[in-house]
Amino acid sequence: MIVNTPIWRILAIAFALLASSALAAESNAPAAQAPGFRPNLDVQTWDGQDFKLAAHRGQWVVVNFWATWCAPCLKEMPEFSAFDSARDDVQVVGLAYEEIDADGMRQFLAGHPVSYPISIVDLMHPPEDFDPPRGLPLTYLVAPDGRLAKRFIGPISSDTLGKAIDAITTKLAAAEAAAKAPASAN
Repeated sequence: MIVNTPIWRILAIAFALLASSALAAESNAPAAQAPGFRPNLDVQTWDGQDFKLAAHRGQWVVVNFWATWCAPCLKEMPEFSAFDSARDDVQVVGLAYEEIDADGMRQFLAGHPVSYPISIVDLMHPPEDFDPPRGLPLTYLVAPDGRLAKRFIGPISSDTLGKAIDAITTKLAAAEAAAKAPASAN
């Protein structure tokens, strides 16, 4: 019988291992990838202030992982700063993903000022509810209800953020309208 040959046994074992590792990967998927996930972010900024994501319910929050040595990150900073200042419905927070102390950050920000809070992230213990960056910049858009709305890998512009906010707002409004519409009797 072909089924009892060693090659079929090896393939069956390999398939079982692949299937079990896929299930394990699914069950260990970061919570940030779950639909409707509301991340928590409670960090201290480089200058000792507290930043709590939950305190910004009702606003869009842009959570931007960056570093002082990252050229695309530096290009985003002035745009994000202007975007943050121009829109009352948006709060940007920068998470410096690198080894730098508060004095080094103060010196850096003296030459690259921004209007939004900056926190220095502990590389060994990054915020649990966000995937650790595999590359920079990495930006998350959190909706006003606290749900993770979108993740951007790589550099983005304030125009891209604005369009994403508009598209998600339109989609949410349509879903809300559909939920409120009376069911038609057939």
